Amino acid sequence: MEQVGARERIVEQADRLFYEKGFDHTSFAHIATAAGLSRGNFYYHFRTKDEILDAVIDLRTTRTLALLQQWEAELENPRDRIIRFLAILTDNGSKIMKHGCPAGTLCLELAKLGHPSAPGATAILSLFSQWLEHQFSTLGARESAGPLANHVLMRSQGIATLAAAFQETAFVEAELADAARWINGQIDTFRKQTGDSACSSSS
Repeated sequence: MEQVGARERIVEQADRLFYEKGFDHTSFAHIATAAGLSRGNFYYHFRTKDEILDAVIDLRTTRTLALLQQWEAELENPRDRIIRFLAILTDNGSKIMKHGCPAGTLCLELAKLGHPSAPGATAILSLFSQWLEHQFSTLGARESAGPLANHVLMRSQGIATLAAAFQETAFVEAELADAARWINGQIDTFRKQTGDSACSSSS
C-alpha cells in the first residue's frame, strides 16, 4: 500500500507542477521534493519524465470522464450541461488567471516541443468536444452539432487565455454571459426547426 501511495503522490504532484510550471520546466527534483520522496523511491516508480507525463495524462483523462459523467447525472437538460461546461472558467477562475487552462496549456506546450505524448493530451480536449457535440445533437442540431461543439470549446479556450493575459474577472463574466446568450439563440433556432421539447431551457 505504501508503494501505491507513493506513486499516486508522484502523479498528483507532477500534475500540479506541470500545470503551474510547465512540463519542460519541471524537473525530477521538483516532483520528488513535492511528493516528499527520495530519488531512490522516486525511480522505483518512474524512470523517465515522459513516463510521468503519460501517467498525468491518464489521470486527467480519468478525471475528465468522471466530470462529464457527473454533469450527465446532475443535469437533465442538455442546455444546462453546456452552460455547466463553461462554468469551469469561474469555478477555477483564480487558477486559470495564474496558469491558463490545464488542458489547453499542456496541449500547446507539447505541440511546441513536438512531444510524442501530444496526441494523448489533445484527446482530453476531444473528450469535451465529443461530449458537447452530443449535447447539441440532443438539442436538435444534427449535422451542425460538431461545429457548434468546437465553437464552444474554442471560445472557452480563448476566454481562458485572455483571462490569464488580462487578469480581469469582469471580462470572464461578460464573455460567459455572452456565450450563454449565444447558446440560447442556437437553442431557439433548433426549437423552431424541430419543435423538439428537449430543446427547452430550464432557466
